Amino acid sequence: MKVAVLSDAHGNLLALEAVLDDIAREGVDATVALGDFVSGPFDPAGVADRFIGLGLPSVRGNHDRYITDGREKDWHIDALARDTLNAVQHAWLAALPATEVLDGQILLSHGTPLDDNTGWLDGFVGETVTLLPPSTIEGHAAGFDYPVLLCGHTHVPRSVRLKDGRLVVNPGSVGLPFEIGSPDARYAIIEKRGGRWSTQLRAIPYDHELAAKQARDKGYDNWAEAISGGWISPRGL
Repeated sequence: MKVAVLSDAHGNLLALEAVLDDIAREGVDATVALGDFVSGPFDPAGVADRFIGLGLPSVRGNHDRYITDGREKDWHIDALARDTLNAVQHAWLAALPATEVLDGQILLSHGTPLDDNTGWLDGFVGETVTLLPPSTIEGHAAGFDYPVLLCGHTHVPRSVRLKDGRLVVNPGSVGLPFEIGSPDARYAIIEKRGGRWSTQLRAIPYDHELAAKQARDKGYDNWAEAISGGWISPRGL
């Protein structure tokens, strides 16, 4: 079984199309998506339409929830995406579940299964996103007895093997790299061979300068910088 894992497109259709093209060449059995689909100053509606058309097993991200449900301190990027989407796109986003299980083996979540706004593998230390202690990572997995546990949210690609052999995978961000020093679009492929799951963390080049121009044309120079280099901290947005 071979599964492509996408997360955190953040409205970047150019990056998403590059990843989907790469997945098509890989010949996977399934593709899943882990949320934060549209919050970005690129092409939120285009990304929504693409995912609606694909009909993938998907879960909502924290920013998807903020767009549909609102929150007290609204983020300007969520407001931008909210105002861009039509009724069909809003309905799709609102209907996404918090978690889902694929084939009885793979748990999909955005942050952790219990909180879409908590990083499973990484967290903030000051302004920097860094790997969490093993005890914290293991604690998030308690009670979720699936061979593969998928998460996104932090935009940092990682694959961690728990003490009992379960695999926790964050594919990184399709459309918005954080502090990884590369503008490439990120996703993962997980594969089961001989009863064991393995991970490929993939980095796909695309026309990131055109995506940066989309952000810059809307007045979001900091997003253009993030797309151009992949060095910016999430706190910088």
